Amino acid sequence: MKDLKGIILVLLGAVCFSIKAIIIKLAYGVSIDPVTLLTLRMGFSLPFFLAVPFIYKRKNHEQRVNKTDWIKIILLGILGYYVASIFDFWGLQYITAGLERLILFVYPTIVVLLSAAFLKKPITKNIVFALLLTYFGVFVIFSDTNIHSQKNMVLGAMYIFVSSFTYAAYLVGSGSLIPKLGSVLFNAYSMMVSCVVVIIHFAIVQPTNLLELPAQFYWFGFSIAIISTVIPTFLVAEGINLIGAGKASIVASVGPVITIFLGYWFLNEPFTLIEFIGTCFVLSGVLWISYRK
Repeated sequence: MKDLKGIILVLLGAVCFSIKAIIIKLAYGVSIDPVTLLTLRMGFSLPFFLAVPFIYKRKNHEQRVNKTDWIKIILLGILGYYVASIFDFWGLQYITAGLERLILFVYPTIVVLLSAAFLKKPITKNIVFALLLTYFGVFVIFSDTNIHSQKNMVLGAMYIFVSSFTYAAYLVGSGSLIPKLGSVLFNAYSMMVSCVVVIIHFAIVQPTNLLELPAQFYWFGFSIAIISTVIPTFLVAEGINLIGAGKASIVASVGPVITIFLGYWFLNEPFTLIEFIGTCFVLSGVLWISYRK
């Protein structure tokens, strides 16, 4: 029963995360720019993450955070949720939601490579096999001529890969803090940092008054904040607590498939046989790494 509950929570979280790219693409249809949309997302999310430390304190689960911890949290918050998010939002201007989700999904392979480079963790034959599967799948997808018909597709794909890379670096860097603070509290602190940095970014580069935007802009920002940020964050965190990170990562692998389906259904995004074959290779590689872990 415990495993079933955990699987359901992670699955629901994966669905919510998968909807994010769809909402962003729909928002771009009403001419909102990436920085403004990201700022609205973070602004609406911030109160929920501010509440987390108070809830932990009330339940006597608050952990002491020293100066060194705060420095790490600030740096990782900027890297994992500010840099990764802004590049993700930029990239979605140029590529489909399905392709975006698929490129983001390779982050476990980047985690493995970064862990080998900086934490001296060995790369086994199984991991090499999984890496070959994953990146062969990426090669197959980008060999599809239909994809290259999208304007600035390569630029968009590069932006999304930077997002995936920085998020992987965030995960590697968080290894020493999550056992101490717990995933929910650490994630809340990181999100607080990123929210503040995004708002500062908006104040510097955007002349627009954030309080005088069209009503539909706020609806899109609120939707991304609640449906694809706050709710899935806590669903997945609780799911991992129940079934462990390994099983959770396998369940969450449905994310790219859901996004591809939703993109086809709501955005009329094409999905060719070549993309299907490449997607199967990518999913197989990432699942193999998750299974072996």
